[in-house]
Amino acid sequence: MAERDMMLCRSCGNEERASEGYPCDECGTFICLICEFRGITVCKTCRAKQGVPEPANLPPLAPPLAPPPA
Repeated sequence: MAERDMMLCRSCGNEERASEGYPCDECGTFICLICEFRGITVCKTCRAKQGVPEPANLPPLAPPLAPPPA
């Protein structure tokens, strides 16, 4: 049985390795490394609560990864 160490970025929606990300500055949910490198440190929900618009530099949504072979 293969394990999957993936989490959904709460900012851009991409699925990334859990070890390659940071917590949201406000609530602690997972923010991917790509968003963090682009200066996005708050998740989509917290941005909406604060009335902050969506950043223009969000990474494009990646296609879902295939499940690991059994």
